[in-house]
Amino acid sequence: MAAHENQKILWKDRKHIMWFPWSFTKYYIQNDRLMLESGLFHTTLDETLLYRIVDITMHQSLAGKLFNTGDIIIKAKADSTPEITLHNIVNPKRIRNLLSELVEESRSSRNVVGREFYESSHIHQDLDGDGICDEEEL
Repeated sequence: MAAHENQKILWKDRKHIMWFPWSFTKYYIQNDRLMLESGLFHTTLDETLLYRIVDITMHQSLAGKLFNTGDIIIKAKADSTPEITLHNIVNPKRIRNLLSELVEESRSSRNVVGREFYESSHIHQDLDGDGICDEEEL
């Protein structure tokens, strides 16, 4: 048995068409990672660490409200995929809340704070010339 099979899957769904899960796109959360698997003949598996997620937005159309489906748009601090969309998933409000809680738990368990995500927007100043940044400004 492979090591990844031993990990507990916290949530899984497929991209839905109306209320039918007839697609070859699967989403799941496993081992502090959001996984997106797509394709039938050629499969792509995209993985994003939960602690790298910085924003979660839910979008639900009128049809989505009728069928209880919607999109979740995720912005992550990642070079390859800074924006991820989970298309037409069931119970989007509940999943958005679950994702938000899991992101916070992941950050807490790794001792990650917001400063690590916004480091590039700070100006570091070495005021006394010793090679150590003495002051940060926005």
